[in-house]
Amino acid sequence: MKKNFLLHGAMFMALAVALGAIGSHALSSKLTEKSMYLFNLGVNYQVYHAIGLLAIGIIFAQFPNKKTLCSGWMMFAGIVGFSGGLYFYAIKQEEWVRSIIPVGGVLLISSWIALIWAIFGKQETANHE
Repeated sequence: MKKNFLLHGAMFMALAVALGAIGSHALSSKLTEKSMYLFNLGVNYQVYHAIGLLAIGIIFAQFPNKKTLCSGWMMFAGIVGFSGGLYFYAIKQEEWVRSIIPVGGVLLISSWIALIWAIFGKQETANHE
């Protein structure tokens, strides 16, 4: 399982670099200042949490428990919901997506709390690859 988090973290980092380049070169003249801000906010949070996902993959080797596993999947879903929602909203201005973005943010916060709990809480072994 730790390999999944390492792989997903690396993939999210590569995607963040590509999206950052697309934003600054292809979208900067097409989006409003506010939309560019939201797009770049999505890129920044994706980078931070992709690094977090890489860290979870490494930490899982030391603390292979269900809480660490849960933390990784919540971070994965949080990146998709928060950053993905910001990208979609910045480009399409679809109001319905605004309800997804805070859910992604809550998942990101929850993933960090779960990781703290995994590291300092009672250790339970999880099945991992």
